[in-house]
Amino acid sequence: MNFKKNNTNKPILYGFHAVREAWLNPERTVEQLFLTDQSARGFESVLSEAKGRGLRRPSPTHVEKKRLDKILPQGAVHQGIGLITSELPEEDIHDFARRAETKGSSVLVMLDQVTDPHNVGAIIRSSCAFGVDGLIMQKKHAPALDGVLAKTACGAVEHVPVAYETNLSRSLEALKQEGFFVYGLDERGEKTIDSLKGTRPEKIVLVLGAEGPGIRHLVRENCDELMKLPTTGEISSLNVSNAAAVALFCCQ
Repeated sequence: MNFKKNNTNKPILYGFHAVREAWLNPERTVEQLFLTDQSARGFESVLSEAKGRGLRRPSPTHVEKKRLDKILPQGAVHQGIGLITSELPEEDIHDFARRAETKGSSVLVMLDQVTDPHNVGAIIRSSCAFGVDGLIMQKKHAPALDGVLAKTACGAVEHVPVAYETNLSRSLEALKQEGFFVYGLDERGEKTIDSLKGTRPEKIVLVLGAEGPGIRHLVRENCDELMKLPTTGEISSLNVSNAAAVALFCCQ
C-alpha cells in the first residue's frame, strides 16, 4: 500500500466527528483518508453521504492501528480514523462584518492569547452550539485548527469561521465602527453577563482572555463594558472554555 507522509504541512485531522465533518465539507480538498478495518464499518454511511452530495473524495486507505499510530501525531486518540486535507478558506473580521449586515444580528467571540488547543477546541464547539458567527484569534499566538484542537471541537471547526488577526485592539476598533458592541468577560465587571439575556445589542463581540492574566490591557480598553459570570459558590472562576459556554448561553 502507498502511505503518504504529510510532507506538505497540510492539516491532519483524526477522530470520527472531526473527520466526518471535514469529509462532508465541500470547502475541503482531501488528500488521503486512513481507516482501520473496524472504523471503516462505522464510516460507510459517511462515504455514501459524500458520494450522494457529489463530493470528489479519494478512496480510503485501509491500515492497521499500529501503522496509523505512526502516521498520525504521537499520542493521537484517533479512533481508527485519520485525514490529510487542505486548510479551510481564510476569513477576516471584514467578512464577519459583511455577513452581520446581511443577517441583521451577530455574535462574535474573540480569544485574547487563549492558546491551549483543548480550550480553543472546546470554545469552538460551544460557539457552534450557540450559533456564534465567527471566532477571532491573534495570528501570532493561535493554535492551528487541526489535531487535538479539531478533535476536541468534534467537527465544529467546519462550521465556525475563524479569523486570524495581527492586532486584536485594532480589530475591536474596526468592529465597533461596524456597529458591534464589545463585552469583555472579566471578574472585575460590575454587572453579570446573564443580565444581557434577551436584552443585548444585535451585534456583539464577546472577549475572553487567557486563564490567569485575563484580557490584556489594550484589548480591555477597547471593550465597551466588562461583565462577570453569575457565579455564587466559594470558587468563582471557571476554566476559560467553561466560562465561554456559560457566557454564550447568557447572550442568547
